[in-house]
Amino acid sequence: MNKNGKLIAAVGAAAVLVVAIIAAVIQTAGGNLDVVGKQSAESFETILNTIPDNVKADEINGGWSLTAPDGGVRFIWSGDYSQSPLHDVMLELDAAPFTAAGLDADKLPDQYTAYDGMLMVGTKLGTEKPASNGEATPLAAYEQIVNKHRSFINYHMDLDHYGVKLGDGNMFEWAKNMETNTVKNLDQDKDIVFVLNPEPLIAAGVDPEKVEGWVYAPVSVMEGGKTLEVYKFLKPFNLK
Repeated sequence: MNKNGKLIAAVGAAAVLVVAIIAAVIQTAGGNLDVVGKQSAESFETILNTIPDNVKADEINGGWSLTAPDGGVRFIWSGDYSQSPLHDVMLELDAAPFTAAGLDADKLPDQYTAYDGMLMVGTKLGTEKPASNGEATPLAAYEQIVNKHRSFINYHMDLDHYGVKLGDGNMFEWAKNMETNTVKNLDQDKDIVFVLNPEPLIAAGVDPEKVEGWVYAPVSVMEGGKTLEVYKFLKPFNLK
């Protein structure tokens, strides 16, 4: 083998070694490199422990629900995607404020379901059963989203919130730190926020300025590496 051949072989061997080392590090870390995923679970547990009376088992969806302090909306997350009949993560909300503001539920898109004076919007994640046979808990069900469907976990820098994406711009968010917005070094006054994309509701007849109990306001979001201002329906709560 000439010198060039030996050099190419050495470079190739070094590249294979680097790839093997990276793979070993990732495997050894066991997912610990995902700081956002880990910290989101820790802060979500803090929220659950702060309002335990608002957290209930949801048998219909094979999971759990967290109800807003005013009772107007619930965040529901399944712990067994093989059982949930419609969505795996969703919001169920009182339709009355939107109906009073002009909503024609028959004009809502397919991701919305209307029933018994309620609206439900969400998305399907998968068909998996729980990853382990351990105790079924609200936190374990959330951690399954982190472990199996990480792309649905979001960090909203402007509000210093973590969140679960529910499809089509809908979300449930909670504070990374319930005391302080660590990005702006300000008091954190929005510990949990239920977020709706207003566009389908407006298209179905809703006058956004007349929806009682929800704030219609611009929110800073990152899209395509750029910060954009988009309008949302927000229902924020300070739990402290």
